[in-house]
Amino acid sequence: MIGITLTSDQVRAAPAEVRHWIEREVVAALGLPLQPPRGDAQPEPELASCSLEEVTAILAQIRSVLPAVNVLFELGRQGAMIPQTGVGAFRLIDIAHHTRLQNIAQVITCLDLITEALRRVRGDAGAVFCGFDREGHCIVDLNTQRSIFRLWQNVIAGQKLAAERQPAESEPSAPYGEEPEELDRLGD
Repeated sequence: MIGITLTSDQVRAAPAEVRHWIEREVVAALGLPLQPPRGDAQPEPELASCSLEEVTAILAQIRSVLPAVNVLFELGRQGAMIPQTGVGAFRLIDIAHHTRLQNIAQVITCLDLITEALRRVRGDAGAVFCGFDREGHCIVDLNTQRSIFRLWQNVIAGQKLAAERQPAESEPSAPYGEEPEELDRLGD
């Protein structure tokens, strides 16, 4: 085993992916929850564990709001998994950056739209799509994250099939759009 020591300046200067990896490794090694338990606070509501069918229905409801669609698919990426909790964490600032939103408030507005869509899909006004912690993370159930990822794969596969079915535009069936029989008569 090899050990490496990094200064806080080196960690701060590292690319985002490296900082996230370090964070995941430390959390996993120490077995710490991302959000420490609060003594007498109300218990956090249980996060929805969405199936592929549910996230597909959510997408159908938000598809006209492109930023919300982008945020939904962003949650299909690999997030920081929190050991023994069944949830993944995504930095709100990273979601804003990857979806090209201007600020975290816009990300939260999109997440609110997604939550409203989930509530309509389930017919449950208390359904909770995601949670937040004090460190600026969006917390999502791992089953929901996996379902979003599978939906993304299905969307991409559908686009590939549609592209393969379209005839090649660069190859006309006959020169100048004429049928071969007409060309034969012109040669006589």
